[in-house]
Amino acid sequence: MKILVTGYSGQLGHDVVLEGKKRGFEMIGVGHKELDITQEEQVQNYIHTVKPDAVIHCAAYTAVDNAEDDKETCFDVNVNGTNYLAAAAKSVDAKFTYISTDYVFEGTGTEPFTEEDAAKPVGYYGVTKYEGEKAVQSLLDKYFIVRISWVFGINGNNFIKTMLRLAETRDELNVVGDQYGSPTYTFDLAKLLLDMVETEKYGVYHASNEGFTTWADFAKEIFEVAGKAVKVNSITTEEYPTKAVRPKNSRMSKDKLEENGFTRLPAWQDALKRYIAELQEEVN
Repeated sequence: MKILVTGYSGQLGHDVVLEGKKRGFEMIGVGHKELDITQEEQVQNYIHTVKPDAVIHCAAYTAVDNAEDDKETCFDVNVNGTNYLAAAAKSVDAKFTYISTDYVFEGTGTEPFTEEDAAKPVGYYGVTKYEGEKAVQSLLDKYFIVRISWVFGINGNNFIKTMLRLAETRDELNVVGDQYGSPTYTFDLAKLLLDMVETEKYGVYHASNEGFTTWADFAKEIFEVAGKAVKVNSITTEEYPTKAVRPKNSRMSKDKLEENGFTRLPAWQDALKRYIAELQEEVN
């Protein structure tokens, strides 16, 4: 199988390419330098030259706060880029996987959101990701839409790396403790995405590591696993204002994975331990 992966320079795209190679697939990873997804003709030409069997679209504009000001770029990447890729994939009959986000939901209540729950994004980033979902669904039949949250991987920046960097100079931190969700380890997610692509069980899925936590409790676990003596003070969302509204409830139900024969991702605590061990190996 020949698989084109966008966003290769990011956390998820990097791990998807590595996992695909382990499975013996022909993996083609592209970043912005190799393919500007906001250029329709360039996208069409590239897809028609490569003729992939599947496209896993990991590239996105993910600067949530900047998106509130830089709406044009955010829309161009997340909506137009997705549209062009989906149309090109259809023209060569390739399966299409679109990586979406918990930000498509308004983030209220305490119950986990299901794939059937109405999307009501509150920030512009979430709006564009949901528009991308709709573009994929309107153009394609052979698609997987996979919503993820709180992503961390080796190749790029994330919350865990930020916490560990702050731990070098701080012994006390204030972290938001009233936003709930699930961390997602790209190493684990990459396996699931490739499992999906090998099937025809198309549709919308939620995929993050198992279990729910808050950012503050996540930080506490990070410091405990990494052996850092940092005190974490849990604060409210209102005490840490940001330009974009963050969902307080990013819990997502993953029952549909199991119902369709896919293996749920391991518990987030297990993923965190493996990830920090990998980070420490890199340093050594």
